This record gives sequence, structure tokens and C-alpha cells, in this order.
Amino acid sequence: MVLSALPVPTLLTERAAADPGHEALVVAGVGSLTLAEWDERSDAAARGLLERGLRRGDRVALVFAARDWIDYAVTWMAVLKAGGVAVPLSDRLAEPELAALVRDCGAAMTLREAVEGPPGPAGVDLDPLAPAQILYTSGTTGRPKGVTASHANLSSPPVHPKRRPFAHSRHLVHAFPIGTNAGQVMLMHALTAAPTVVTTPLFTPARFAGLIQAHAAGTVFVVPAMAIELLGARVHERFDLSSVLLLGSAAAALPPSVAAELAAAFPNATVANYYTSTEAAPAQTIMIYDPERPGALGRPAGGSRLKVDEDGEVWLKAAAHPRAYLGGDRDTFRDGWVRMGDLGYLDDEGYLYLLDRESDVIKSGAFKVSTLQVEAALHEHPAVAEASVFGIPHPVMGMAVAAAVVARAPLSLPDVRAFLAVRLARHELPTRLLTVDALPRNTSGKVVKTELRRMAEE
Repeated sequence: MVLSALPVPTLLTERAAADPGHEALVVAGVGSLTLAEWDERSDAAARGLLERGLRRGDRVALVFAARDWIDYAVTWMAVLKAGGVAVPLSDRLAEPELAALVRDCGAAMTLREAVEGPPGPAGVDLDPLAPAQILYTSGTTGRPKGVTASHANLSSPPVHPKRRPFAHSRHLVHAFPIGTNAGQVMLMHALTAAPTVVTTPLFTPARFAGLIQAHAAGTVFVVPAMAIELLGARVHERFDLSSVLLLGSAAAALPPSVAAELAAAFPNATVANYYTSTEAAPAQTIMIYDPERPGALGRPAGGSRLKVDEDGEVWLKAAAHPRAYLGGDRDTFRDGWVRMGDLGYLDDEGYLYLLDRESDVIKSGAFKVSTLQVEAALHEHPAVAEASVFGIPHPVMGMAVAAAVVARAPLSLPDVRAFLAVRLARHELPTRLLTVDALPRNTSGKVVKTELRRMAEE
């Protein structure tokens, strides 16, 4: 049976009719939302938006606080039901940056709270190929870019009603922020997957582990920074995490040593790396952690395709319904393929290995240094909790290797170089070491290396 892509609101209406009492979303300490409530509330809110003058194709900026996930979910769906295009934005952005994104997307209105309206469906016919959402990239390598997704892109690959994702779980726990690709993926899971999606307005290791224990969660999603915090807080010694059967990591690759520690801390869990981007979704690779292939990021999954050009550039392709930048971009989107901005290679069995982010490679003299490789080696140091590697200007070599670490114990540059000398080549050893209380991160949890370079120059 082949299932075609549908408008996103149709997925909600059909599932709400089949299972109205299913809890789609739970926000810890705030409340919950059933499928029927989601459908009815978003119907009324859509009518409210139409009464405010929302027209088909209008873009609506959504700026909701983390504790308002439920109102956000209702309002996001309402915009789609009214024929509009939702633009999720983080409330953590500074006002000038937020205002710039609102201008960039051409939003007709900005909403920060739920919209009220009369009961009843909006009555707007929706085209599966029409734009549904604009999501901004994290901007770690430059200005954030708006990525447009159609209804068909968001609802792909189609889900068979009897084979919903994560059926091994009654609850799925995450703490991804609103306005990120990972957060939007979790919102779609609340709509289409088997378990109830549980989130928390504030991530702390103890709070997160407590949610897993309280709900006996079978599925958990984190970013590497969260994984490192969970391990550092040794939550596996204080909470029962035995219910977790799948522990997924998104947004960035897990350092191999961190993946190995996670596998030990969650003894019943399969640890998996999910590799995609805001531009490429739903195309992705999935890699179950394998000690024999600790650095691999997996092979294509869910109808995705993967290729690596001769120069090492990684490209992903979904089966259909590609996304696009606002204004277009021929360098990133080409014939359905999406350029990931990463350098990598495929082994003989088709597994993907990343060498580095193309913009992060350090060109030092005649050598090219992979920051990922140096970071992986640094994470093996017992006194290093977190590490990020970046290039700094050098009068002779052009660029030199620098590292910023969150340390568990005092560290000196000579100590670090001695530790790494048996793991890395001489030109890969850091010439500058910053010890910081926390690595600067954006709302997606990715390290902002431009900020580290600024700190190194001070």
C-alpha cells in the first residue's frame, strides 16, 4: 500500500477521529494535549486568524516561550489550517535579531500567545505542495537562512496507521527548543508517532532524567551537549533509566567516546546518531552506535539517498518534496539533492564518515586539520567534559589549532599536548587552550565557534 503525502492538518484530523483521547503532547509541570483537543482548538484558532484578516500564503511569525509548547502547537497548526505559512522563531533571540528575521520572512503578523476563535473548521482547501513552514537555520557559519517546507515535505515519509514510529514506547522524552529543526521534528512526532511526546520547559540533567523515570520512557532524544551533561551529572546512578530502548542524538555528531559512555549509562538502549539538516529533512542517515565503527554516521534511512562528491562534499536527497531557501540557492539545492556543508567519505559498505564542517577545516601550512578529529581525541581526556576546536591566525602557518574545553580538573596546554601527542599528528596539536565554564551555543545546541575565536583574540 502506497500512502501519498497529505496536508499536515489532514493528518491531525484523521488521527484525532481515530484516536481522540490519545495524549499527543505533555509539557512537564504545565499540562497535556490530546489529539481531539489539538484538532478542536486549532480549528477555532484558525477561524480566529481568518477573522483577523490572515490570507492564504501569509507568513506568521510564532514567538512562544518554552513553557507554552501546547499553545504553540495549537497556534502552529491553526496557521496551517487557515492556509498560512508558520515561521517558528525562538523567544531566546535578542530583539534586534528577532526583528531582522521577522522582516526577512515578510511576516504579516507576529504571535506570542494562543489565538481565540469560534468553534468549527476553518474551511480552507489546502494543497499538499503549498508552503507550510519557514524554519531558520542555526546560523553557526553565517546569517541564518529561511528554509521553506511544503505540507508534503513535513508529512513525508508517509506513516502507515498500523506502523507508527517508536511503537516500542508509550512515551518519548525530549527537551528541544521551539524554533529549531529538532523541535519541529518532535512536534511532527506528537502528531504521527505512537508514543506521547513529553518535553520540559527547562533542561537540567536531573529534571530530564526524572521525566524519563516518571514516564518509563522508551524513546529519548538529545543533542550531544545534553548527553554530555547527563553523563557528567551521573544521572544513571541516581535514576532508573532501564526503560529507554532507543536513545537518539541529533543536531551534531556524537563524539565516539561520548557514544560509548551513553551505551554504558543506558544499558537497555540502542544509541543512534541521526544526521540531517534543516535544509535536507526528511532525508537523513541513521547510525546505531557500533564499537567497530565508532565514528560512522550511518547509511540512508526512510527512502533517503546519500552521495559524496569526489572533493568530499556530502549530499542528501529525500524521496520527494524537497525544501528550498527563501529566494533560492543553486549551490545548496540541486536536482533534489541538498549540499550538507560537510566533508566526508563513504567506506566500502556505504557508511558515512564525516571529516569536518567545510567551514571549520583549519588550513595550517600545507596541512588541513579536521576539528572533529581533534575534538574526538580531546573527549578521551579524563579531565575534559566538553571540547571545541577552531582555527586562529598564525603569522607563519596562516592558521593554527586552538581548543576550548570545559574541564573537570585543572588543565594546562603542555598536559593536553602530551595527552594528544600519541593520538594525533604534530600539526593537529592545539597551540592555544581556553578553559571556559561553558561553551557558547546557539538555540539548537551547536557551538558558536565565531564566539570562541573572538574570546581567543582577547
